[in-house]
Amino acid sequence: MTRWSSDQLPDLAGKTAVITGANSGLGLEAAQALGRAGAHVVLAVRDLAKGEQAAGSVPGSAEVRRLDLGDLASVREFAGTWDDDLAILINNAGVMFPPEGQTKDGFEIQFGTNHLGHFALTNLLLPHVTDRVVTVSSSLHRAAKGIRWEDPNFTGAYDPQKAYAQSKLANLLFTLELQRRLLESGSKVRATSAHPGYSATNLQSHAGNSLLRRFMAIGNMVIAQSAESGALPTLFAATQDIPGASYVGPDGPMELRGGPTLVGRSKAASDTEAALRLWTLSEHLTGVAFPLAEKS
Repeated sequence: MTRWSSDQLPDLAGKTAVITGANSGLGLEAAQALGRAGAHVVLAVRDLAKGEQAAGSVPGSAEVRRLDLGDLASVREFAGTWDDDLAILINNAGVMFPPEGQTKDGFEIQFGTNHLGHFALTNLLLPHVTDRVVTVSSSLHRAAKGIRWEDPNFTGAYDPQKAYAQSKLANLLFTLELQRRLLESGSKVRATSAHPGYSATNLQSHAGNSLLRRFMAIGNMVIAQSAESGALPTLFAATQDIPGASYVGPDGPMELRGGPTLVGRSKAASDTEAALRLWTLSEHLTGVAFPLAEKS
């Protein structure tokens, strides 16, 4: 069977896609592919200068807008200026294994950026979304046995690897509950998720542990697939006719590399009660709620 590639993307002319963290790595690769397919691509980035430089490499129509997922005021500002149809929202941006830190709103930086920022952004933009919400998770979600309900911010006991795993588990639980709510509201929008396997990007270069940084740099050279290949699961999840709440990843051994296919998730990431509980917690922490009314 021929491996699926970005050359098989549908014609996206007249459609708009927003990609968070699109100034490098997987996000930029996805932006370039969607641009080649005819989409108008919005690069939602913290650094406008880097975003403008990246946008120059996106074929067709592209623009840059500022978005800091670690600042809920920035998220609200970004969404507040949106008044057009949005075919595809790709929640791609993330941080991995940084030193202990907090977002501007006081959340642990990985939980706050990778999950809460995207949770707020998605719900604020959802009335404009017409087709797909894709949230990028990680196979490392399996390292988290559940959400630390009493202390999701790892107060006084910070472990960057465990905090990252929790944030990626949260991405999958968010997708699960979002899809349930979309169905309940009668919306035709689908929520899906994806993971890139082990892909060579600069995401791994921000680890606080220097030994871990060196180890991952070697892994990028020896084990990892290219960022272009790593973006394929995201593109597949964003454009192919797959069920809501699907999870896409590489088809190779241990899902480290390969072509995009539907993959499984951990038991914790399939827990519908935990998904609802996380949603309720996220609404409380962000002050943002699901905007669509239930179908009568």
